Amino acid sequence: MGLPVSFEFFPPKTPEGVEKLRAVRQQLYPLKPEFCSVTYGAGGSTQEGTFNTVRDILAESVPAASHFSCIGATKASVREQLATLKAMGVKRLVALRGDLPSGYGAGGEFHYASDLVSFIRSETGDDFHIEVAAYPEVHPQAKSPESDLQAYVTKVRAGAHSAITQYFYNSDAYFRFVDDAYKLGADVPVVPGIMPITSSTQLMRFSDASGAEIPRWIRLRLQAFGDDTASIKAFGLDVVTDLCDQLRNGGVPALHFYTMNQSVATLEIAKRLQLS
Repeated sequence: MGLPVSFEFFPPKTPEGVEKLRAVRQQLYPLKPEFCSVTYGAGGSTQEGTFNTVRDILAESVPAASHFSCIGATKASVREQLATLKAMGVKRLVALRGDLPSGYGAGGEFHYASDLVSFIRSETGDDFHIEVAAYPEVHPQAKSPESDLQAYVTKVRAGAHSAITQYFYNSDAYFRFVDDAYKLGADVPVVPGIMPITSSTQLMRFSDASGAEIPRWIRLRLQAFGDDTASIKAFGLDVVTDLCDQLRNGGVPALHFYTMNQSVATLEIAKRLQLS
């Protein structure tokens, strides 16, 4: 049972990192990704790195999606970046509000991702396939689950074509979110974001920052392994493969892997799912 896949990378900060990521991509390309997305730093700090990585992926004849955040942006700056991306041959954007840089007021001409989505649509029509973020376990800054769902619906109504979720380890949260969104008329495809588990400290750090829930049984097992990285990786592969299997059986449109610029875990999960 095949299932379309896509991969997320972050822009490397060093020449060695660039070479390493190039090798990682070559290892992942046999899975024939629909696209590879490249993240964007807070306040656009890594925009140049993002665009360079996007260029590299396009040069390898693979569709590339650029993350695009609007905090602190002006309509003029967004217009300029859209023109750059279009000229590069980018056909897909992941439109986000973006993280507020520390000490940052609510400046800029865009306050929400939905503002950015409607601006991109009004400026460029159907030139770009627009992805937005979805939070099955509720955005960490949301006032309530209802307001978070409403914010998502607003992004879809503004013109998003599809969504990618924050990672999660509880498939019920995903299916409930999709049901609730569809009931409100937001019926675009919602692709689950998959985070392989390769390090417990890294996972705890990300989850504390992003509001993603690590189920207690997973947390306790990871803690019990201590520094036994081989056991952590083996357990992580079982857990995440099982999650992907549940999602596939539930009819998800695709899987989007948060690779952390690594290939080993993603390749092994794909092999177990017989995706290649």
